[in-house]
Order: sequence, then C-alpha cells, then structure tokens
Amino acid sequence: MSQLNSLDLPEPGSATGSRVRGTTASGRRWWVWVLALAIAAGGYWYYRSAHSKSQDSAAAPGGGGKGRGAGGGANYAVPVVVATAQSGDLPVYFNGLGSVTPLNTVTVRSRVDGQLINVAFKEGQFVKEGDLLAEIDPRPSQVMLEQAQGQLAKDEAQRRDAEVNYERFKLLFTEGIIPKQQLDTQQAQVGQFDGAIKSDQAQIDNAKLQLTYCRITSPVSGRVGLRLVDPGNIIHASDASGLVVITQVQPISVVFALPQDQLPQVYDKLRKGVQLNVEAYDRDNTYKITSGKLLTIDNQIDLTTGTYKLKSLFDNRDNVLFPNQFVNVHLLVDTKRGLTIVPVPAIQRGPQGMYVYVVGQGNTVNIREVTVAQTTGNTAGISAGLKQGEVVVTDGTDKLQDGSKVVPNTSPAGDASDTSAPQTPAQQQDSSHHGKSGQAGGKKQ
Repeated sequence: MSQLNSLDLPEPGSATGSRVRGTTASGRRWWVWVLALAIAAGGYWYYRSAHSKSQDSAAAPGGGGKGRGAGGGANYAVPVVVATAQSGDLPVYFNGLGSVTPLNTVTVRSRVDGQLINVAFKEGQFVKEGDLLAEIDPRPSQVMLEQAQGQLAKDEAQRRDAEVNYERFKLLFTEGIIPKQQLDTQQAQVGQFDGAIKSDQAQIDNAKLQLTYCRITSPVSGRVGLRLVDPGNIIHASDASGLVVITQVQPISVVFALPQDQLPQVYDKLRKGVQLNVEAYDRDNTYKITSGKLLTIDNQIDLTTGTYKLKSLFDNRDNVLFPNQFVNVHLLVDTKRGLTIVPVPAIQRGPQGMYVYVVGQGNTVNIREVTVAQTTGNTAGISAGLKQGEVVVTDGTDKLQDGSKVVPNTSPAGDASDTSAPQTPAQQQDSSHHGKSGQAGGKKQ
C-alpha cells in the first residue's frame, strides 16, 4: 500500500494526463474507420453483383433488357417449337399383333419301306410342286412287278385253254354226249380265270404304284427346311419325323387379333365386299415390311382375351415375311377426309376440353378450342376450331398462357405432314433433311 502511494501518477488536468487521454481516443477512432471502410466495400460489391445480374437478364433471348426473368411478365418471350397446320386426309388404322403363318406346311414322308439312296434337294432351297426330293431303292418293288406280270401271263394262258374246252363242251352238249352239269362247270372255270386275271392286273398296278412311291416328289411349291434323314438309312412309311418339312411362302398369310369392340366396323366392310388393305411392320413398329389384303375373319370371339382373329394375305414375292415371324399389323378400315392436320403434341387437354396454342400477330399465342376427329400415329386430325396455314405450338406449352409472347422455332417434330402409320427408314431420312433445313431457317431468324 505504501508502494502504491509512492507511485508518481499524473494529476488530472496535467499535461501528462492530457497526452494519455489523447492516445486512447485516437486508438478508438482507428477501429471506427476500419469498420466504415468494410461497410463501404460490402456495399460496393453488392451493387456490382446486382448490376451484373440485371445486364445478364437484359441480354437473355426475348428479354430485350426489359424483362423481369422467367415468367416475370408480359414482355418475356418464351422460346417454343411450332408447326403449321395442313389440310389433308387421315387414315384410320386398327393395330394388332400378328404371326406369319404359311398357307401350307407339309411334312414329307415315305409311303413305302426301303433304303434311302438319294436326296435330290438342298436344305433351304425353293422347290416347285412335282420336283424330285428323294429316291428309295426301287428293286424290291421292281421284283414284285415282275412276279405279278408272270402270274398274269400264266392265268391268261389257262383262261384261253379253259375257254377252248368250253367251246368244245358246248358242241358235245348239243350232240347229247355230255350232260349239262359238265358244261356249266367248264363255263365256271372260265369265269374263275377271268377273276384271277383281274387280280393279277391289280397286283401289277400296285407294284407300279410302289415304284412310283420310290420317287418322292414335292406336293407343294415352297421352301425346303432342314433334312431330317440322311442317305443310306432304312426308312418306313410309319416314321413320324418324315424326310423334310416344306412351307409355302408365296403367298403367305398373317394371323392377327383385334379387340372385339372393333369387330362391327371390320365386319361391315367385309359384308359389303370392300377390300381392306393390311400393312405389316417390324417388331419395333417403325419399319414397314410389306402390304397385303385382308382375307377373312374368324367365326368366334376368344372369351379369354376378348379378341377375334383375322387372316390377311401377302404376295411375299421378296420373301420378306418368314413363317412364325411376329409382326405389327395395321389394318386400314377408313379414311377421314378434309381434316386440319397437326402433330399430336400440339393438342392440349383442359377442363373445357381439347385446345391448342395458336401463334398470332406479334408472336402472341391464343388459346383455341378444337375438335379432334382422328388420331393416327403422331398426327391428329382436327375437324373444327383450326384452319389450314395457322401456326400452333408443339413444344414449350407448359410455360404458356393466353396472351403470352413467344419466340417461334421449327423442328422435325413440328412437321404435320405425317398422316400415316410409323415411317419407313427412307421416310425418316427424308424427314430429317426437312428438319435440318427448318432448323437452319429458325437460326437465321
């Protein structure tokens, strides 16, 4: 305590005390200036960031420096894909799954027993009716033929002798030398030889038939399958597997099924004698294989599936259809004419029904209610509410409302010229060329 009292502390109001207070105040002002500088730097950074965002928004497509961002107001133009409505006819197809079925499938079997000595076909080749397929050793049948011919010659000689004796007995009976019973017996003997000769002739015909069966020919025209028996084997008429299977592929049929609700329209066409066209597509339903005609329909509906079967006929000249092949079948039952055609994505559905976004003056869209008469593939036919030449939005509709401004662009999907079933590769390639030219035009705008 005495030491504390002995310290020389500056007196309040003295010069030394004034210097100490000045140093403390100066230190406090330094921290204030640092804080003010940090606040100023933060404000400047915030200003530059906000200014940069406003410039980016003004540079966006359709913004023109006046928009308020996505969905910000009437001045914001939404980029969309458009298509021009066209006038035309739209086919009405019934689609079903089918299986290629040959008109005739024949398992070729031998009709005689014997050794297979020759196979005259190649696996997979096409044969015509009557072409030689195989040969069986004919020697046993040839021996049977010669035996039957020898027996016939013997019986014919005996018949001539019996007939000569019968003529003699008739003279003797006339002269009363022999009784009537002996004459009748000789006459019956001649008749027995007549029967034996007919039996011998039948044996000869049978032997000739067996010789014919030794040469196996094709019963139908078609394609030969894989060989089931090799030369040198003993084959029998009772063999279940046979020699080979032949399928008729020209013409060929396709059996497919449709829902029973579509039966009345198809049956009415057939009853009136209308020839309906049928198109076969591949498994992916994108490539058209060939075209044919509807042949007939089944006489009952399958209770388990609620479908009925139809049979169509194809020329198959190029052999593009293969037996048991699965195909997608498009049956053309009608054609809606005079419709306004647009892509299906242009059709929207709401509480009031179906509508489209129509691009009008100043690239402003308006909601237009329409009546869809038919939809086929990716194409819709409109019977009321839209005219030819009007432009509709096909993509980007989720950002639109009545009166929105848009930036229209075209693409392959916006082509409304597709009025048929799925396109062939050539048509798809053609569509891609048109789409590229449309995209180039959109970029040029």
